[in-house]
Amino acid sequence: MRRHTGLQIGIGAMLVAGSMSMAVSAKAAGDHKDMVLIPSGEFTMGSNEHSDEVRHQVVLDAYLIDKFEASNARYKEFMRATGHPAPAYWDDPRLSKPEQPVVGVSWTDANAFCKWDGKRLPTEAEWEKAAKGPEGDNHYPWGHHLDPKKANYGQNVGRTTPVDSYPEGVSGYGVYNMAGNVFEWVDDWYDPKYYRTSNALNPRGADKGYNFANQGPVKVLRGGSWLAPETSLHTSHRFWNQPENNSYGVGLGFRCAKSASVVSDEAAQAGRDAFIQALVGMGAEKNADALASIEKALAADPDNKEYLATRDLIKKSMKK
Repeated sequence: MRRHTGLQIGIGAMLVAGSMSMAVSAKAAGDHKDMVLIPSGEFTMGSNEHSDEVRHQVVLDAYLIDKFEASNARYKEFMRATGHPAPAYWDDPRLSKPEQPVVGVSWTDANAFCKWDGKRLPTEAEWEKAAKGPEGDNHYPWGHHLDPKKANYGQNVGRTTPVDSYPEGVSGYGVYNMAGNVFEWVDDWYDPKYYRTSNALNPRGADKGYNFANQGPVKVLRGGSWLAPETSLHTSHRFWNQPENNSYGVGLGFRCAKSASVVSDEAAQAGRDAFIQALVGMGAEKNADALASIEKALAADPDNKEYLATRDLIKKSMKK
C-alpha cells in the first residue's frame, strides 16, 4: 500500500513539473489561433522620413494581432453570417481567390468584421510595433534594407498575393505582409501633428481626424500595397482615407487585433497552486478533489488553456 501511494505521489510530482512547464510555454505563446502575442514594452514610434512621423517613445500593454491580413475566405464567412454587403472588387479575378486578402473595404466594413470576429482594429501604435519587431525600430519588417523579394509592391506582381505569402519578409514577431500587399486600416483618426502631443502609454490616436480639402475627417492606413511605391513600405509610413471611402479599394484591406487578458500576479499564483493540487489529485485518482481544485484554478485564470484541458481530462476520467 505504501509503495502504491509513493508511486501515486511520484506520478503527481512529475505531472506537476511537466505541466507547469507546458503551462508557462502555452501562456507565453498566446492562446488564439492565427494571432501573435506582442509583449508589453517600449518601442520607438515614428521616423525621420516625414514631418508627421516625429520619432517618440511609446509603451504598450501586451496585445494580440492577426498573423495574416483578413482573407476573402474569412470575409465570405462574415458576409454569410451577418448579411453584410460584398466589398468593391469582390468578383475581380485578380483579387478574389479565397486565400488572397479581401480588398475594397471601407474602415466601417473592417471595423464591423473585427467586431463580428470578437476582435477590434489595431491602434496605429500596435500596428507599428508589430511591424517593427522586438528590436523596436526596423525600417522594414525584416530589417533596415529594402528587399523586393520580401514584399509585394509597386505592381511587381500585378495583383495581391495570398495572405501567407513572403514568409521571408515577416516581422520579427512573425507577422506577415506588414509591408505591401494591401494597405491596412487601423483604428486611429489621422492628424499630421498628433505625434507631437500623443500619450506615451497606449496612445489611441487623435480625438478627431484631419479634414483634407473639406472632404471629411480621415482614418489612418498603414503598410503600403501591391500598387504603391517602395516609399510606402517603411514601418512608420502613414497614409489616410475617409472611413466610408474605399477609393484605394483595389489595394485596401485590414487585419484585426485583441487586447491580451491580464491576470494579476496574485491570481496567477492562486491558479498555479490550485492547478498543482488538481494534478496531485489526478495522480492519486481522487478525481472529485481534482475537479474541485481545477475549478479554483480556472476561477483565478479563466482563459488558461492548460487548466481548461486538464478539466476536460478529469471529466473524462470520471465518466469511465
